[in-house]
Amino acid sequence: MSITYQDDKSHDLTNVGGDDVATVFACRHNPLPSLPWLPSLYLRSRSAFYTFSRGFLNTGKQPDPFSPFTSVYSMFTMLIDVVGSKQRIGEFFTPYTRNRSGSQPSIFEQASQLYEVFGCDIHSAVSAWPKTTTSLLLADAVAIKEVSSSRSRFPKPVHHYAVLSFFGRNIVASEGEEWKKYRKISAPAFSDRNNKMVWDETVKIMDSLFKDVWGGQEVIIVDHCVDLTLPIALFVIGAAGFGRKISWKDDDTLPAGHQMTFKGALHIVTTDIFIKLIVPDRALGLTKRMRNVKLAFKELEQYMAEMIKERQSSLKKETRHDLFTSLLDANDIDSGEAKLTVSELIGNIFIFLVAGHETTAHTLCFTFALLALYPDEQEVLYRHIQSLLASGKAPTYENMPLFTQSMAVFYETLRLFPPVESSPAVTGIPKESAEDTTLTTTDGEGNKTVVAVPKGVDITIDVPGLHYNPRYWDDPHSFKPSRFLGEWPRDAFLPFSAGARACLGRKFFETEGIAILTMLVFQYKIEVKEEPQFAGETFEQRKTRVLAAKPGITLTPVRVPLVFKIRDQKSI
Repeated sequence: MSITYQDDKSHDLTNVGGDDVATVFACRHNPLPSLPWLPSLYLRSRSAFYTFSRGFLNTGKQPDPFSPFTSVYSMFTMLIDVVGSKQRIGEFFTPYTRNRSGSQPSIFEQASQLYEVFGCDIHSAVSAWPKTTTSLLLADAVAIKEVSSSRSRFPKPVHHYAVLSFFGRNIVASEGEEWKKYRKISAPAFSDRNNKMVWDETVKIMDSLFKDVWGGQEVIIVDHCVDLTLPIALFVIGAAGFGRKISWKDDDTLPAGHQMTFKGALHIVTTDIFIKLIVPDRALGLTKRMRNVKLAFKELEQYMAEMIKERQSSLKKETRHDLFTSLLDANDIDSGEAKLTVSELIGNIFIFLVAGHETTAHTLCFTFALLALYPDEQEVLYRHIQSLLASGKAPTYENMPLFTQSMAVFYETLRLFPPVESSPAVTGIPKESAEDTTLTTTDGEGNKTVVAVPKGVDITIDVPGLHYNPRYWDDPHSFKPSRFLGEWPRDAFLPFSAGARACLGRKFFETEGIAILTMLVFQYKIEVKEEPQFAGETFEQRKTRVLAAKPGITLTPVRVPLVFKIRDQKSI
């Protein structure tokens, strides 16, 4: 059998060896999705890769990952390569690590590095420990479109999403007929009528922020912008998605029978969900942080149960068309064929709460950070908004298509910081191959390359790799919202995934985000907070610090300290 890989040469796998297989290769992939914190050991030696993969590439089956012979022989081959290349052994081991702040290396630095080295938009990877696992990472728009549109050949590996099923089965952690049921129930809630409600509720929430919270202050200092964007996003999903209106004044009020606020419990659950995954329940009392995680899960489940009970027992039978109503109707015994159990009801409420507030909050945080770092782009945005709101009227949902610059800024942020699954295991959209097949990619010189995809191989749609691919994006590491004002490569833009599994709430997300961004930039100028300890930093150092991110359910800002200064009212 012959196959072409990173160096674009055809190799006969029955005769592997020689200098042509010494290409460096690495990957951040953890073969134990149930233990995302566990570092995996990677082989950066091409010969070792072929040693691992020779068996299953010829037979269509992966070698027994627990075979002592397989592991020892492969490791031995790798060490021979290390000695033969006269490089330090440490350079051939690439465990996933964090820096001292707990953040990942900058996405600007790492997203396209491997693809630039290989000169090819599909590359393979193998983990050597704790078991041998092979995977493919894709940053080729054509190959990604084929994978995302062929659900039978490349299904979603739902076991990767077990972390999101604590409260019950849901639309994210499902596939096949189960997923179709959840989508059928949820889809009507994302209509244009409801999107208008999202816009109107967002405008009210931002007006309340300006008048009731920031009123009278010319300068507002925020130590971490997420502390601002999280409650805004939570209020919007609460009001527009679940009929639960929370005012800024009620935000920190502790209801009777609770030890945490709704916002506090949800925030801890989403940020520390991996602790709940890897630590046994009996051990969750060992530290204060673990005790808070255990309490947050209990509190959130109680809040969701109270939301259900309150709506079901309400004497006011209002006609509602929100997401909560769709889910509750499916749980009612008279609702028809598509039923949700209580566990499924709570599981889907949880997933939409998370998707409806965390992704928006983090994207807006990165957006405000980028505008603060690039004041010229912020001024362009402000002038465009000003030209549309010269009459002084509040922006309306009908005007949303006119805010093209706001959308361009929002999309450019999503390109640079896509809200895909982000954990120490993977940053992208996981798939798996259900059959022996192939994918075709093109190298930097335009040559077609056929890549073998054996059955059972893990596939990652590498969204950051795609979004930073210079084949599709000019100067991809730069913040240039203008790239979205003309023609742009839509197949190379996947912040909402693609195909049948594309994000159901995309328009909800965009509507809320554009309303918040437009209203805030129209009223306030955004700057990075000046701090004495960073007085001597360069622009690149400041950018790296402010845009630092860490793993979470989605890519999470580490700390974004900003200052909001009210604009001269005469210029508004």
